[in-house]
Amino acid sequence: MNAERQTVYRWSLIWSGALVALVGAIFLGVAITQADAWARVASVLGLSTLAWGGLVQTLNAAGLVPVQSTLPASVQLPGTEYLWVGVAGWLVGWVLIASGVRRAPASTEGPSAAAGAVLYPRLAQYRDFYWSTLGAYGGGMLLSELVLLLLQTFLSSGGGASATGRGGLAPTIAFAVALIVASLVAFGCGFVGAARARRLSMPEATIGVIYLGLPVPVGLTLMEQLPDLQVTWGYRLREVTYVADMLGRPVIGYWLVFSLLVLMLVLGINTGFIAAGSGRVDMKLGFELFVARRHVGVFRPSLLLGTLAVLLFGIIPPLIVYGIIRAVEAAVERTRIRALGLKDPLAAAAALNQLKLREQSPTMMMTALSVGGVGVGVMALIIVLSVMSGFEEDLQNKILGAHSHVVVSKYAGRLTDYKQLMPRIAKVPGVVGQTPSIDNPVMVLADDEVQGIVLKGIDPETVGSVLDLRTNMLPGGNLDNLETPEKIVPRRALGLGSKPSSQDEEDEEFDPIIGKPTQSAEQKVLPGIVLGRELATILRVVVGDRVNVISPQGAELGPAGLIPKSRAYRVAGIFYSGMYEYDAKFAYILLAEAQKLFSSDGPTGIELKVDDVDDARTISKKVASELGGYPYRARDWGEIHRNIFSALRLEKLVMGIILSIIIIVAAGLIVATVIMLVLEKRKEIAVLKALGVSDGGIVKIFLAEGLQIGVAGGLLGLFSGLAWCYFILKVGIKLDPSVYYIPNLPVKIEPVQTALAVVIAVLVTYLASIYPALKASSVEPVEGLKAE
Repeated sequence: MNAERQTVYRWSLIWSGALVALVGAIFLGVAITQADAWARVASVLGLSTLAWGGLVQTLNAAGLVPVQSTLPASVQLPGTEYLWVGVAGWLVGWVLIASGVRRAPASTEGPSAAAGAVLYPRLAQYRDFYWSTLGAYGGGMLLSELVLLLLQTFLSSGGGASATGRGGLAPTIAFAVALIVASLVAFGCGFVGAARARRLSMPEATIGVIYLGLPVPVGLTLMEQLPDLQVTWGYRLREVTYVADMLGRPVIGYWLVFSLLVLMLVLGINTGFIAAGSGRVDMKLGFELFVARRHVGVFRPSLLLGTLAVLLFGIIPPLIVYGIIRAVEAAVERTRIRALGLKDPLAAAAALNQLKLREQSPTMMMTALSVGGVGVGVMALIIVLSVMSGFEEDLQNKILGAHSHVVVSKYAGRLTDYKQLMPRIAKVPGVVGQTPSIDNPVMVLADDEVQGIVLKGIDPETVGSVLDLRTNMLPGGNLDNLETPEKIVPRRALGLGSKPSSQDEEDEEFDPIIGKPTQSAEQKVLPGIVLGRELATILRVVVGDRVNVISPQGAELGPAGLIPKSRAYRVAGIFYSGMYEYDAKFAYILLAEAQKLFSSDGPTGIELKVDDVDDARTISKKVASELGGYPYRARDWGEIHRNIFSALRLEKLVMGIILSIIIIVAAGLIVATVIMLVLEKRKEIAVLKALGVSDGGIVKIFLAEGLQIGVAGGLLGLFSGLAWCYFILKVGIKLDPSVYYIPNLPVKIEPVQTALAVVIAVLVTYLASIYPALKASSVEPVEGLKAE
């Protein structure tokens, strides 16, 4: 018999019922399999885990009643017999389980001597459930999620300002503002609910999060899988989906935001309990901070300097220096105590005891390890994220140097009216450059080398306002020679060698009428082409050499039918962007030559450069609106290169989560440290409570101790992480340019993510201190003083 719950368990009935229910579940599975209905049942089973399945099935059954009446009686579903057996077994099993749980009979003993006395206040004021607190917690979660979705959509679209020509905020900025507001809503609702109940009320919080907080992220997740939901809600939540899709997988973004809102709700609950747990709102912290600072001693210069030395120089050198200094100090102190003992043995014994206490304090050692663990985690987070941000920035600069920020095109067809469109695009605020272009895949040949590339037709006059092609040109070539190909000096004329005689004969052009060579191809003026450095290396050509381009676009009619169009070009220059994929796969020719080669009546798009790269999506919307929408469309660089940058962001996120494990390990040390402090100071806690300090006050003291560890470790990690980043930035870590295409390890210190690393450390230490603080508040004065 369980003395607390006064319940009797008849295990024979419980195990029998479990076995029968299991058999019934097996029969139900067989029936569902024969009916091939797992796809439909899976959603109901998922809802059943949240106790919604029964309601949903009841509503569905009510809707199917009129449909069922119209079906012929001869219709028989497969597996019906297994279905009925399974349902019967499932119900009978649970009836047996319920029969095995019975309340124990009332005690036959008479009332105790304390019958009728005043009940202990803690028990007298206790209530097992608060509906108002449940409403605050669950409603807070649901309200915060709705505020996030609606505010993000409103700010990104500009609300009613779109009609006046003004766009909304950049998607990332709008999301940051909406997330901050939603977090404050969740925090405030948690604070109000805990203050109302005067306790943490974890059952209410759990029920509220599961039943009212989960529907939104679950719905967003299902929206990615179910076409009906995508059609109904996809266009309404396109701004939310766009931001979540920046990680590559929107589902990850949805659940990360949900976890953050749950965290803010928990922080609000804990803060509300601390502030109003005593029955009145008490936000004063002066006394508690004073006690915590004197008690734990985190901000001792020796501890901070020693931890900082370990973070900056590693473990071994500071430990060696520390060991030498401590040995010298101990030797000097023992010499002093020995000299004191010759004069006053009692004073010498007291001094020796104090020396042993300082040397053998486990709490101080645990505090130092906790501060060091938090510092190491923050330092690792800052260094790794800064290096990854450096790689991302370098990659972004090279990609945006070789590609435009926004591309304007048609859903189908060419931009034959691009000359009329460009003045209209130039009026859009934020557009600082534009150039027409046409690109198609081709094959380029030089001697015996063949390579598949992307050939782009450009306008040399305007391409410099959008791309970095002109600044990426290597010495010896000139982009302007695309317009003046007669200035391209053939390689043979430069005296740099000649091709084999057999090749010379092939390069000579023959007159089809007289059948004699007229002019050597080396002497003929050919249109220019600009190649990437890696492509020129693969083809083994230099400026002035001839290459042939074969295009499947605009095929020509020959004796055997359609044949790919082939044109000869002369290398006018070689560019180097620093990206192997671009230097090996891109080539540029004049726009007019590209239109001839591809038999095109216009460019494929107009490439734009904007003044704010992060606001490219908003500007692209303005451009599309200026052009009147369909058939024109505008795509920003984030949409065009979504896979690359999504992979980088997801990699950075995963790396940050993995490195945060270091901080979580340090949080375990913090839990152990604060628990040891509680055990050491049980008597002091009892005295404080006897003097009138509330439970919330005790919680404040030990939370302040954990927060001091987190703040000290976070600041030390911040300082050491920035120091290492500055060292890498100035001194540099050499990389192999042939592998990484950058000479040094790139570092970019982003203030937001650097501050976020410290905030994460402080939050983790705060959360780790909650349990020990609650245990400290549960110490009763009588129990704490009983052993004294």
